Amino acid sequence: MRTILYALGANLAIAAAKTAAAIATGSSAMLAEAIHSYADSGNQGLLLWGMRQAKRPPSPDYPLGWGKAVFFWSFIVALVLFSLGGLFSLYEGWHKLAHPEPIRFAWVAVGILVFGLIAETISLRACLHEVNKVRGERSLWRWFRESRQSELVVILGEDLAALLGLALALLAVLATMFTGNPAWDALGSMSIGAVLIVVAVGIGIEIKALLIGQSAEHATEARLRQFLQQQAGVEKILRLITLQLGTSLMVAVKARMAAESAAELIDAINRAEAATRAEFPEIQWLFFEPDVTD
Repeated sequence: MRTILYALGANLAIAAAKTAAAIATGSSAMLAEAIHSYADSGNQGLLLWGMRQAKRPPSPDYPLGWGKAVFFWSFIVALVLFSLGGLFSLYEGWHKLAHPEPIRFAWVAVGILVFGLIAETISLRACLHEVNKVRGERSLWRWFRESRQSELVVILGEDLAALLGLALALLAVLATMFTGNPAWDALGSMSIGAVLIVVAVGIGIEIKALLIGQSAEHATEARLRQFLQQQAGVEKILRLITLQLGTSLMVAVKARMAAESAAELIDAINRAEAATRAEFPEIQWLFFEPDVTD
């Protein structure tokens, strides 16, 4: 939540400043960046809405709850970033390339872009602080590919795209200033569009897997299997299935149990379930089936 609010505050401030600069300077790259910031602000609103929906309780129509709602809205964010951010920036750059216009008050644009870089760096730092709490020894890229926290994946992608977009816009404006050729401004807008589309596609691919129904992270699943195997009364874990439901998990276990009576079997299962829930508080649903073979 804190990461999203940091990003929302930064993007709203930057969007307002970029809009004023785009109007004053007529810069295509600046306009592309303004639209990008408004899209990002809307995206953070969608993530907050998704996190709120994910907290809705189970019902007869949704027996496992609404946890995956945050995945749906994260996927919508990727679509917005692709269409409203990326495609518009490409169109604006192409339009200005065909009908070039000089930049007015270029130093105003430079100042706003520098301000944007500072604000986005603060937002990215807050995001990385949260990411570093959960990624362990994994590289940032590996965490991005393996993470089941869609909101952090989206914010990290957005922040990185925003920083790169601002840097490209700044280079485009400076190149236009020093060469007097407005084509650089148009090319800057198109470069920003390309960056946004690549990031949106990357986010979309990761969220699609969660929407379809991804398991818990492999490290979590391995730790869970080892923990269950060590429980009294459990002879062997025959099958373990996990499903990520937003920030919570559904777990289904099939195990060979060491019990001489039905009462002992029930007691052993209840003890194993209680211990597992205590060790893994993210488990919302736990189904335990005793069997002799898989």
